[in-house]
Amino acid sequence: MFFNPKRSGGTVQDNLLIKIRELIGSNPGMELPPQIFKEMEGEFLEYVEEQSLTARFPIKESYSNPFGFMQGGMIVAAMDNTLAPLSYLLLPPSITTHVNTTFIRPVKMAYEFIHVTAFLVERTPMQIHLRAEVKNPGGKLLATCTSSSAVMRRLKG
Repeated sequence: MFFNPKRSGGTVQDNLLIKIRELIGSNPGMELPPQIFKEMEGEFLEYVEEQSLTARFPIKESYSNPFGFMQGGMIVAAMDNTLAPLSYLLLPPSITTHVNTTFIRPVKMAYEFIHVTAFLVERTPMQIHLRAEVKNPGGKLLATCTSSSAVMRRLKG
């Protein structure tokens, strides 16, 4: 399933959050979207069921490192904020156990935003393996990562 805001009667983000809540179930200790996603002003753009999730994150001056590029930890946070929701959609509930990141090009403060696309690599009954790509507004690859998540037996509040 591909969420298209014009066809589904809501935004991609609203529809995805509803779907994740339905899959995970009620848990008073879990906040969706999490505060960090809101702080980073993330926006889900596209979801291709069983395949990928794409989000956009604005570049904020407060994310810059001493060299004037986006700090690596913030790039990883943007990837994690895309990988985790995809993992919830594919095999809920799960928690990230491993992330391996490769930085290819600097994320320049001049970019208005970055796009992060998370892809399913493999799923087993107890684990999910994903990869993500970060691209600039022109589509140039800036960073990649691989991620593993483990299924949680149940969430505790």
